[in-house]
Amino acid sequence: MPDFDLRQTDRLLTTTRAVRKRLDLDRPVEPSVIVDCLRVAGQAPTGSNAQRWRWMIVTDPDKKQTIGDYYAKSFAAYMAPQLARLDPDDHARTKIVDSASYLADHLGEVPVIVIPCVLDRPPPGPGDAPAGFWGGILPAVWSFMLAARERGLGTCWTSLHLTYEKEVAALLGTPDEFAQVA
Repeated sequence: MPDFDLRQTDRLLTTTRAVRKRLDLDRPVEPSVIVDCLRVAGQAPTGSNAQRWRWMIVTDPDKKQTIGDYYAKSFAAYMAPQLARLDPDDHARTKIVDSASYLADHLGEVPVIVIPCVLDRPPPGPGDAPAGFWGGILPAVWSFMLAARERGLGTCWTSLHLTYEKEVAALLGTPDEFAQVA
């Protein structure tokens, strides 16, 4: 019998959402909280228990703004065809677009940007190698998000900055063989 309350676990799993428009841009986040969330993320399952990941923690305002600018540029290109097809009467979709647009406008202002990285590049082609690559990090990213939620922090899984992965890597001094994943 588990020694934890499954109702609380279920609540955490069923109420964790991508936080975009409700970001608290002025709330400081203590480094110890991020480190604690990373400790939890380190318990996520990985193939062969390899844990071939690192986490880039970005708090420098200029670097966050540059990443936010790359994100906004990628977001604009991604959204252009979708906005052309958006039905103004589709209130649910309009609300999602509004929320996503808010994130694109404000990503550079968040207190902390956390970028998970894998120490390799994704393998090409079909088969189990790409699945193993992504499966080795994505559970840890989700665990980080759940840990942050449990500590009262909002997170949002994003990947649009990856269009400019090389530029962000150069900005942060990340080695070329590291793959940013979110």
